[in-house]
Amino acid sequence: MNVLFLCTGNSCRSILGEATFNHLAPAGLRAMSAGSKPAGYVHPRSLALLAREGISTEGYFSKSWEDLPATPDIVITVCGSAAGETCPAYLGPVLRTHWGVEDPAHVVGSNEEIDAAFVKAYSILRARIEAFFALPLETLKHDKVALKTEMDKIATILA
Repeated sequence: MNVLFLCTGNSCRSILGEATFNHLAPAGLRAMSAGSKPAGYVHPRSLALLAREGISTEGYFSKSWEDLPATPDIVITVCGSAAGETCPAYLGPVLRTHWGVEDPAHVVGSNEEIDAAFVKAYSILRARIEAFFALPLETLKHDKVALKTEMDKIATILA
């Protein structure tokens, strides 16, 4: 099963989602990430945070949704709603859910406040990913409606 974490820039949240998912994923599940307007770089605070969490940052880069290495089965958009971001709409025949997380790259303040925003985004994504892995996926993968319902519920987890 391939999961795509999708946002606009593919420099913070979707990279955090992809790397965390792949770090925790059991065999047979794999994440990728992309953006509709890739920033062209991974935010250095995202890479530093992943490294502090013991998650490999090897091979992660900002990329376009037009260059996906595989066809996704599930698309998780992670754009934030409070900032009025417009999430890209993946139009393929996939299961879609929205796990909105505010963009820590837009936080203004001290280094500690900005780092705290990155940790908050990571913590929310990690809690949701762990909740996803706790689902009875072998059963739900045959019932897309039930899987979508469970994934939509996970979107409300705030860590």
